[in-house]
Amino acid sequence: MEDNINLRWRKASYSGNGGGSCIEVADQAARVLVRDTTDRTGPVLRFTPAAWRRFADQVKRSLADPLPTL
Repeated sequence: MEDNINLRWRKASYSGNGGGSCIEVADQAARVLVRDTTDRTGPVLRFTPAAWRRFADQVKRSLADPLPTL
């Protein structure tokens, strides 16, 4: 990714403490960037701030709701 060196990556608040399923986020030019903590040279997802908020809100709701029983 271009200009990855000067970004301020931070661990997402919903990442696990065990290190196995963590993501990091950074802000760059009106975009929210997301990457896998364990593969920092791998792909980076880019979201608009509005799309990131919608995505994060949906994840939070899905974690709060119990799984449906069949």
